[in-house]
Amino acid sequence: MALKSTVFKAELQVSNMDEQHYDTYSLTLARHPSETNQRMMLRLAVFALNANPQLSFTKGISTEDEPDLWLKSLSDEIELWIELGQPDEKRLRRACGRSKRVLVYPYAERSASIWWEQMQQTVSRFGNLSVINLTLEDMDQLENLAERNMRLHSTIQEGQLWLGNDQTTLLIELQPWQ
Repeated sequence: MALKSTVFKAELQVSNMDEQHYDTYSLTLARHPSETNQRMMLRLAVFALNANPQLSFTKGISTEDEPDLWLKSLSDEIELWIELGQPDEKRLRRACGRSKRVLVYPYAERSASIWWEQMQQTVSRFGNLSVINLTLEDMDQLENLAERNMRLHSTIQEGQLWLGNDQTTLLIELQPWQ
């Protein structure tokens, strides 16, 4: 018998000072059995960074043909393809061919630097690709925000994301690599 996804609900208040976007989102996240709370919370943080009423979570980990998040037009064209982690060149090439814009967030700091050194030359030809590393002093703190029903607030300003609940607020630094 296959394990089922665990469903999390989140009310996310977004205040993006850089983009002048302010809204509250009621979100449902399905955490795949192989996904950690930390990675699921990173998906939520990345949603906050790119918040838009048409942005949605996909099946992500459980499918090869979809990213972690995407934004589709009314005509079903992929406007924005968002990946978490360190995808290989083939996946990035496919994403860049299918979407107008591709964002990759390679969050695991040590291995992300190594991955980027290996990929930078190869992916520099993709004009619609941006790579943004997320750094958090203690990634385990992000996992502590995870609850089955969450009320979170986020503020984005000058390359920083502040994400938290009523008890804790975390600072996530954004480092654009491409």
